[in-house]
Amino acid sequence: MPSIHLTTFIAAPADRVFDLARSIDLHKYSMTHHKEEAVSGTRFGLIEKGETVTWKAKHLFKTRFLRTRISEMLRPTAFTDEQEEGDFRSMKHVHIFKPCDNGTIMIDQFDFEMPYGALGKGLGKVYLTRYMRKLLETRNKTIREYAETEQWKKVLQK
Repeated sequence: MPSIHLTTFIAAPADRVFDLARSIDLHKYSMTHHKEEAVSGTRFGLIEKGETVTWKAKHLFKTRFLRTRISEMLRPTAFTDEQEEGDFRSMKHVHIFKPCDNGTIMIDQFDFEMPYGALGKGLGKVYLTRYMRKLLETRNKTIREYAETEQWKKVLQK
């Protein structure tokens, strides 16, 4: 099973970073290149434990849908989203937020399995892991940009 582990330092308080990471609006903004939009479930604001969101986006030359549910949440230290329906055989994304001197260490643990047997496993290992890592890094860069400036107020104080 491919696994991606990212650690990002953000010079902002953990509760702010936690809320930005679960903001549907900020996620959409970070993925504008892929025309990602929330089409059902929680479509705006902050997603909460037990809620779902269905994303529609253009990835790898095809329009794709992914429905995830927030299966665990411990504010402001962690939350987990898991695929309920989509192209992965399984997908689990654990988000961890550790306060530290001058900010927060944000940790992403993203695990997924591909369908299609050995072919899917090879594609996941060779190509999709790199593709997903880049998506997560883009998203984290956006979270950092908003959290470290006054822009966070645009998202969290609506």
